[in-house]
Amino acid sequence: MATAMDWLPWSLLLFSLMCETSAFYVPGVAPINFHQNDPVEIKAVKLTSSRTQLPYEYYSLPFCQPSKITYKAENLGEVLRGDRIVNTPFQVLMNSEKKCEVLCSQSNKPVTLTVEQSRLVAERITEDYYVHLIADNLPVATRLELYSNRDSDDKKKEKDVQFEHGYRLGFTDVNKIYLHNHLSFILYYHREDMEEDQEHTYRVVRFEVIPQSIRLEDLKADEKSSCTLPEGTNSSPQEIDPTKENQLYFTYSVHWEESDIKWASRWDTYLTMSDVQIHWFSIINSVVVVFFLSGILSMIIIRTLRKDIANYNKEDDIASGLWPPFLVTVSDKHFLLSLTLLCQSSAGWHLRVSAVTLGVVPARAASIFNNQPHSGPSLQEDTMEESGWKLVHGDVFRPPQYPMILSSLLGSGIQLFCMILIVIFVAMLGMLSPSSRGALMTTACFLFMFMGVFGGFSAGRLYRTLKGHRWKKGAFCTATLYPGVVFGICFVLNCFIWGKHSSGAVPFPTMVALLCMWFGISLPLVYLGYYFGFRKQPYDNPVRTNQIPRQIPEQRWYMNRFVGILMAGILPFGAMFIELFFIFSAIWENQFYYLFGFLFLVFIILVVSCSQISIVMVYFQLCAEDYRWWWRNFLVSGGSAFYVLVYAIFYFVNKLDIVEFIPSLLYFGYTALMVLSFWLLTGTIGFYAAYMFVRKIYAAVKID
Repeated sequence: MATAMDWLPWSLLLFSLMCETSAFYVPGVAPINFHQNDPVEIKAVKLTSSRTQLPYEYYSLPFCQPSKITYKAENLGEVLRGDRIVNTPFQVLMNSEKKCEVLCSQSNKPVTLTVEQSRLVAERITEDYYVHLIADNLPVATRLELYSNRDSDDKKKEKDVQFEHGYRLGFTDVNKIYLHNHLSFILYYHREDMEEDQEHTYRVVRFEVIPQSIRLEDLKADEKSSCTLPEGTNSSPQEIDPTKENQLYFTYSVHWEESDIKWASRWDTYLTMSDVQIHWFSIINSVVVVFFLSGILSMIIIRTLRKDIANYNKEDDIASGLWPPFLVTVSDKHFLLSLTLLCQSSAGWHLRVSAVTLGVVPARAASIFNNQPHSGPSLQEDTMEESGWKLVHGDVFRPPQYPMILSSLLGSGIQLFCMILIVIFVAMLGMLSPSSRGALMTTACFLFMFMGVFGGFSAGRLYRTLKGHRWKKGAFCTATLYPGVVFGICFVLNCFIWGKHSSGAVPFPTMVALLCMWFGISLPLVYLGYYFGFRKQPYDNPVRTNQIPRQIPEQRWYMNRFVGILMAGILPFGAMFIELFFIFSAIWENQFYYLFGFLFLVFIILVVSCSQISIVMVYFQLCAEDYRWWWRNFLVSGGSAFYVLVYAIFYFVNKLDIVEFIPSLLYFGYTALMVLSFWLLTGTIGFYAAYMFVRKIYAAVKID
């Protein structure tokens, strides 16, 4: 973990000094040059299944083992992903062919699987598990050839070549289970240009496998661990009967081919963008949504808001030569009236009547004072009743309930926002590519810890603005509320994963290390930022808050909080739901996600749309004379998280084949964390946009 911390800032500095590059993907590791017959190590990563969501170590199944098992030192991201990289007995030499080689064969005897081992292998095959190997840090892939023109002649059919991550452990047919016990490795190399007197060097640029199932009787092995494969399709597959012992050979072959692909482009095979048009459609759709929302917002701001401000200011500018105003209050069992002696108009001095609470009718208010002498037009004609958002100017900045919790959640939202922005931007530059295994998750964890200083600063300043005084308790709440919920849910899920003996379970030392990072890095930084934020001058609100809260009129049905969440969440979700499909596929179906350029654009669109819809919703709320906007705006701005939850349920039902309890629990547990984080992110974006908007509009009107 110390090496990851040292690598990140230096790599950022070095990359900033590099010249501009036009490549979408920048390789994350240095190339390895091989000479003829140099060993190319084949390593195993893990076994995965989209049906169970539980990864397992390679040697959790009875595969052939080398004389000494050596595990690779892994970074934090690899451990959290469930990777357990280990050596294998495959002997592969650079540019050296092998027709058929037998693994773990002693005196030409086949491997015998016990009843328990046979049952375990059969269970993993029925659960649709894949085996993941790597050679020179390149993951193994299975070539799939699909025909695009099915209705045309065979000669006109076009092959659409796709690659599947890893290879299937086996397959089932007519209630029988078969194991892929023979692997045909196909490795591609690129010959580097060298001078005449130097030996040629090679670089591995692709790693493919063709898994086969060949029964014991069709494989002929000799004492030198060599074997002969059956010709054509005469062989039968190797069946695994879970009710008895099974005998079989584990064999492999190696074939090398020269390729024109250079080392820097070797990941293009795995990351072929066959769905670029879909992504561009997503971007265009999102831009249209944002422009549509911008048009609505502009109409509200330009036509309605400016008209309101002009009317309010015109009303105050009618008079000149103001007397020092004084307030007269008349109480009645039916209403409360407030009178302000204002100014001298062209018709002389008069009293202006305005209703304050309890549904005062201006005509009735004026009738009380009809017997009082005054010159100029009648009081009833001159009276103008204020309406709209200006009426709540004395309460709009009234601190809400639970200001400490609100500021803590917003501080965690700032942490998430800074972390996600930096991670997506750095990944877009290619520095967190799939070749840097586990780097994305490692960087995200460390960045969230270090962004605690910004989260604490924003939370501390907002807490002071909301008249808070217990800054130490507020800092502790900011540092522990959201991370504590995340850690608690992950710990409970980890206990279930431990019970399944899965490699996805976080080891106890790693969990202790995460706790040390939390309380040793994040907590002090949050306290530091909170201290300076609390000492800084609070946000300057343009109007003062009345001592007595204003009564809130009865609200219409569409001003209900849940209705607001539904209305506010649909547009931001519509701007990013297509990209959400690819993110879910990468997480739950073990796919590579590499389109960080598209993701960065979608993230910017999401920020803009959340800000705009938040401004619209808070404007409608204030026009309804409801000044309790703090918590409501935070909840409503995160409304798109509700649609993410609905989409996650839809994805679970229609895309995944999960039927067991623990995989379902893992899916919905991690989905709950995603929804919670997304709600914090979008709620924070919308809250600060609405706060800036409210301060701007009340600073633009003249308040008596």
